[in-house]
Amino acid sequence: MRAVLTVVGKDKTGIIAKISGFLAERKVNILDISQTILEEYFAMIMLVDITNATVSLAALADECAEMGKTIGMSIHVQHEEIFNAMHSV
Repeated sequence: MRAVLTVVGKDKTGIIAKISGFLAERKVNILDISQTILEEYFAMIMLVDITNATVSLAALADECAEMGKTIGMSIHVQHEEIFNAMHSV
């Protein structure tokens, strides 16, 4: 089972480290990652494998959103199929 995780906000040191550590603690495997800096803004998208995750997808989404608030970022997690359906024409 795969999910898409997006992160957007003002750039600061340690964003990728915090998020990847957070995911590793929950046994979420990062399959692919793309990130960019647009002036002072950070944008990242990850494709993650949640097959062995220690939390449900809903719990992971809630925990990521809460962590995002803590670090001043917007973090969203969606099942890959829902993400693809929302972004297809």
